[in-house]
Amino acid sequence: MTMDKVNLIKQRLKAAQDRMKSYADAHRKEMEYAIGDKVFLKTSPWKGVMRFERIGPLAYRLALPPELSQIYDVFHVSMLRRYRSDPSHIIQTSEVQLSDDLSYEEMPIAILDSKEKVLRNKTIQLVKVL
Repeated sequence: MTMDKVNLIKQRLKAAQDRMKSYADAHRKEMEYAIGDKVFLKTSPWKGVMRFERIGPLAYRLALPPELSQIYDVFHVSMLRRYRSDPSHIIQTSEVQLSDDLSYEEMPIAILDSKEKVLRNKTIQLVKVL
């Protein structure tokens, strides 16, 4: 009797795990890169082309430029986007002045849009800045 209940619980747990896996897999996309491929690293304020090596099924070690030497060089695959080479693609770089704590100061160019978001007991001013 007890073993039957234990087996029933195991079956239901397995069914729930399979169902959750199918939900997660529906939103997951295969991302696999080869050594020498170029990728964009999703991080702020740096966006650039990087080279990397695979160290696990979901982790890659990037060859970072010297100015990013203080950052740990292993990233999850979700932080990477494949770079597709295009001769007309021009990446404009600007020199970023970093402080010792790796922060930087941004200067706004223009205010593109503004609106107010009303919550229950307060109003928040939202501004879109270029």
